[in-house]
Amino acid sequence: MWEYSEKVLDHYRNPRNVGKIDDADIVGEAGSLACGDSLKLYIKLDGNIIKDAKFQTFGCGSAVASSSILTEMIIGKTLDEVKKITNKDIAEALGGLPQEKMHCSVMGQEALEDALKKYYKEEDGWEELEITGSSDHQDKVICTCFNVTEGQILEAVKINGLKTVEEVTNYTKAGGACGRCKGAIKNILDEYWKNETPAELTPTQKILKISKVIDQQISPQLQKDGGDIELVDVEGNTVKVKLTGMCSGCKNASMTIKNFVESVLKDKVDSKLEVEQV
Repeated sequence: MWEYSEKVLDHYRNPRNVGKIDDADIVGEAGSLACGDSLKLYIKLDGNIIKDAKFQTFGCGSAVASSSILTEMIIGKTLDEVKKITNKDIAEALGGLPQEKMHCSVMGQEALEDALKKYYKEEDGWEELEITGSSDHQDKVICTCFNVTEGQILEAVKINGLKTVEEVTNYTKAGGACGRCKGAIKNILDEYWKNETPAELTPTQKILKISKVIDQQISPQLQKDGGDIELVDVEGNTVKVKLTGMCSGCKNASMTIKNFVESVLKDKVDSKLEVEQV
């Protein structure tokens, strides 16, 4: 069972700016009913400022929440300001989304990008527009089940630091149906990361990332078996944790859990990390 933040639940139960703007200046679209999720974003302008925004979406609660908060994020902003919005910004504004639902925030970003593309093409200025993570440069369809292009996959990988096929599926839905495109997705990931050198994290960034991975990925897994984990301290590359709940005092179980925690942190944060149980 996925856990949702209070903000996600609020925007799902009480969505803002639902509906259609009949005289909208631009309309952005993302997804499709054939793929299971779709979004229409209506924008009314006052010069270069977004005066009003509404949405119509077909999808799950996370899709509704992502669309709802996106309208709040862009109303009152200039076009230059909103073109910098990424799916990470949408998810963070909601207090986070389950990994399996991150594609809903991506759909919001894509609808906004689509609206901006249409506007700047009409104004003959699209060539000069630079949208953060724009996926327009690659239109080769990788996942035919959900019509996901290579550019959309690369965009999600770049913005969110995705490393596995499963993560790409969570963010884009690619590979989530027949699975025949998983090999192609793996090749895209291998090629991208072969040419990318990850930036060195500052001590503060490392602690924040470790804490986030523990809270969002490790703790939920342990809670399924009646256990939990608490981050105690980070000293260099040593992560000190306290195991609680079921089998916290059982040596064999603790070692297995420690190895699991260490494996996840090495994969998601830094391969040099070691876990110490306190």
